[in-house]
Amino acid sequence: MGAFAVDWINLGLRWFHLVVGIAWIGASFHFIWLDFSLRARERMNEGVSGTSWMVHGGGFYHVEKYGVAPATLPPDLHWFKWEAYLTFLSGFGLLVMQYYWNASAFLVDPAVLDMSGAEAVIISVLTLGAGWFAYDALCRSPLRDRTELLALSVFALIVGAAFVFTHVFSGRGAFIHVGAMVGTIMAANVFAVIIPNQKIITADLLAGRTPDPRYGKIGKQRSLHNNYLTLPVLLFMVSNHYAFLYSHPQSWLVVALIVLTGGLVRHFLNRVDAGDEPKTVAWALPAAAVAMAAAIVWTAPRGAAYPAGVTDADALKITQTHCAMCHAAKPTHEAFRGGEPPKGVMLDTVANIRRHAAQVNAQAVQGRAMPLGNETKMTDDERARLGAWLAQP
Repeated sequence: MGAFAVDWINLGLRWFHLVVGIAWIGASFHFIWLDFSLRARERMNEGVSGTSWMVHGGGFYHVEKYGVAPATLPPDLHWFKWEAYLTFLSGFGLLVMQYYWNASAFLVDPAVLDMSGAEAVIISVLTLGAGWFAYDALCRSPLRDRTELLALSVFALIVGAAFVFTHVFSGRGAFIHVGAMVGTIMAANVFAVIIPNQKIITADLLAGRTPDPRYGKIGKQRSLHNNYLTLPVLLFMVSNHYAFLYSHPQSWLVVALIVLTGGLVRHFLNRVDAGDEPKTVAWALPAAAVAMAAAIVWTAPRGAAYPAGVTDADALKITQTHCAMCHAAKPTHEAFRGGEPPKGVMLDTVANIRRHAAQVNAQAVQGRAMPLGNETKMTDDERARLGAWLAQP
């Protein structure tokens, strides 16, 4: 019952994370589009810098944007912030449940860095915070007024962090930490910059002072950064389901290609929304396709020379040693004891191994996602022998 309850808590938290995440992303995409769609018109209220007309759900909507702030504000002014806050809090909750709670299995790979689960958790928390402070320092540096150089610097920060993560955590843990770091940056942008700046503008307005447009400009820059980072971070957050993404020895390069692909697609959409002719920014889509193709080639399985003469008994011995403690009708691993085998996969008989051959090959032969954290120290020879058996007709 304990494992059953934990599974329901995990599921509920994931569901909640998805719901608030969709709300945050939807608001981000809508407001960036709205900003780009604003047009100056003949008749506009005083202080309005542009308006946008929209149709949705059988109704027409007319939105005005004030250059700084209107003369008065209504009492029911809505602040778009809780979507971001709740997405971060629920995401961190999932990180705790899925990775911190069983850090020795999900975060640690002795072949990468031999450390305890507690040490991995401490490094995780520190690096997530360090990522935000490094990013914030870049945005406050002289680069803040040089968009292209700032974008390259942020890209280098993410790829550099990915390089560090792949030399500290397991492959799976490294990729989820790239997503967690970027997600932390995005949420902190809202909490530490965008909302505080908006509050300063609002306070000046209510006090009868002329608001400083600098605060709005900074908030808009951070909001746009969040918009460009959204597509890559979504892929990083589901990467744990795809071992081929993080199993490559240089998987940090996959991170670079994913960031390029998502950023270029987002750039194309943003510039078209801003009114640019699609043909003037059409280069972004082929460039994104090249980056994606490079990621596919980089993660493609490599041919291997498998040993001959591997018997059913040999394959079963390997899986009983390295797999069956989790993948059995009654798992004995502490992370799954008393519950069901992960994803219902059982590898305790020859027939079951054959039934899940594609998954075993992807997770334990072509990739090194399994065993979790390689805590049973499965050798390259054992992986090759298991691969040879799986390759037999």
